[in-house]
Amino acid sequence: MHRELRVAAYAVCVRDGQVLLARWVAGDGTRRWTLPGGGMDHGEDPYDTVIRELDEETGYAVEPVTLLGVHSVLRRYPRKLGAVADFHGLRLVYEGRVTGGELRHEVNGSTDMAAWHALDDVPRLTRVELVDAGLELWRDRPTSGHLYPEK
Repeated sequence: MHRELRVAAYAVCVRDGQVLLARWVAGDGTRRWTLPGGGMDHGEDPYDTVIRELDEETGYAVEPVTLLGVHSVLRRYPRKLGAVADFHGLRLVYEGRVTGGELRHEVNGSTDMAAWHALDDVPRLTRVELVDAGLELWRDRPTSGHLYPEK
C-alpha cells in the first residue's frame, strides 16, 4: 500500500449570510461544491496557498484573517495496476475576507465555477464533507482548532 499525504489550505468566506463555494470536478466527472482552496506547493506557506488558490478558483483577492482549525481525513483510493493508496488529507481552514477582485470561474483547473450560496441552502447542496467541517469550525470556533466526532 502506497502512503500519500496532501496538505492543503482552504477559506471559509461568509458575507451577508452567504458562503463562497467552488464546484469541484472529480476525475469521473461528478461535481460537488467545496470550500475554495487547494494543495500547497512544496515550500509554500499555507497562508500564501489560500491566497493563491482563492484567486485561481474565484477571482477574488482574499485576506486570511483567522486560522479556524485543521480538518484531517484518511481514505483508501484505488491506483493504477491494482495498487491502493492510503491517503491522508490535512486541510488547514482559514476564515477569509474578500478584499478585492471580481467573481469568475476557474479555467483548466480542478473547479469549474464559483458562487455565493445562502448559508441556509448549504444542506441541500451536493457537497464534499469539507464544506460542513469548515462551516462548523467557522460557527463554533473551537479553541483547539479541532472538530470532535459525535459519540
